[in-house]
Amino acid sequence: MSFKSNKLPPKYPMISSFKSNPNWGKANQGNWNGFSFHWRVLGEANKKPVLLLHGFGASSEHWRKNAYFLEHAGYRVYSLDLIGFGQSEQPSPKKIKKLDNKFWSEQVANFLEEINRQNNTKKTILIGNSLGALVALTTSTFYPNLVSAVIAAPLPDPALMKSISLRRPKWLKAIKNILIRLFFNILPLELLIPLIAKTKIIEIGLQFAYFRSIKSDIELKNIVKVPSQRKTAPRSLRAMCIGMSTRNDLFTAPFLLDTLSKNKPRLPFLLIWGRKDRLVPLLIGKKLINRYHWIKLFILENSGHCPHDESSYEFNQYILNWLKLNL
Repeated sequence: MSFKSNKLPPKYPMISSFKSNPNWGKANQGNWNGFSFHWRVLGEANKKPVLLLHGFGASSEHWRKNAYFLEHAGYRVYSLDLIGFGQSEQPSPKKIKKLDNKFWSEQVANFLEEINRQNNTKKTILIGNSLGALVALTTSTFYPNLVSAVIAAPLPDPALMKSISLRRPKWLKAIKNILIRLFFNILPLELLIPLIAKTKIIEIGLQFAYFRSIKSDIELKNIVKVPSQRKTAPRSLRAMCIGMSTRNDLFTAPFLLDTLSKNKPRLPFLLIWGRKDRLVPLLIGKKLINRYHWIKLFILENSGHCPHDESSYEFNQYILNWLKLNL
């Protein structure tokens, strides 16, 4: 790669001057395996590095309320736009047929190698929202030597709703994958995505991810709207839909967590869930900590699917305390 619960008592003061800023840090453009991508950095060199990974439809700008807080606490803060999102490349089908969390974990791992080299450290903290949390989990499973801790806020995966003991015949899965590819290749996303991006439909979907009203949050709407209005957005969405729907079982959250469980010592792993999350219910988080006792869960009461943004003060306070105790 080339590139230019139990609530802990707060120990970090509220810093009122930390206002929302989607253009935080220094913006850069990089290249990985022939794919161009956008990334940001904030903070002094040689400080402990943190990499922030955005969720579906978002970008590095979505960490607008967290980056300066982490930088003030003594971290060097990085974030990147995963391939297909934000200001990163939205590749054509000729360049890549599908995008999934394993592919993005390879992008992240290569970025981590450079982060660790530049900061004279061996490992980096990963903090992810939604899809970014799944990518963080995938990266820590396949590249454990690069990651010091994972904070997933929250952790989504349709596979978490199913029993991992069920196994389908290979021929049945092959037919299913063919039908999925056929469906998404026929689906007129080139017509649907511009319609959604330029109407109130996208705002309705975004509101579903938040408990509070986002009606007056123009900044948030632009973070999601602008990338979706690019001409190349439909083809990237098609690659994501096909990739995430036809993944190998080894790349799903249950298998990844089972693999991570076997590592000794176990990686510090924190789940943060909004109690009002309508996209990925809190019940999933509770099931995860019942199955994986080494994982911790923190619940934010009046928050939805994006707790880092919706309840940023409580989120920031808690993760700083948790990192101090666990690292």
